[in-house]
Amino acid sequence: MKVITKKMVRAIVRPDKESDVASALAKVNFPGLTKWDVLGRGKQQGIQVGGQLYDELAKSMVLVVVEDDQVESAISTIQDAAFTSLPGDGRIFVTPV
Repeated sequence: MKVITKKMVRAIVRPDKESDVASALAKVNFPGLTKWDVLGRGKQQGIQVGGQLYDELAKSMVLVVVEDDQVESAISTIQDAAFTSLPGDGRIFVTPV
């Protein structure tokens, strides 16, 4: 009996890239996922607009569970779909399930 181990891939992305990420994952055969609206900040620790500091920014978290041999495919798909070349493109975390 073959043991199949899985990983959870969590991606924190810009809200405007959430649907691009979900569509791209579906196209490469990862149709099942969970999405959450979250708040957070990265290296830049928020943004300053005029005199107002916004230290928590709206982001989306996309979670997908994949088999171990599919992790790299899921990560590269997310990276390609979420990329804007600007600070705040997000982070990807991989954990065992």
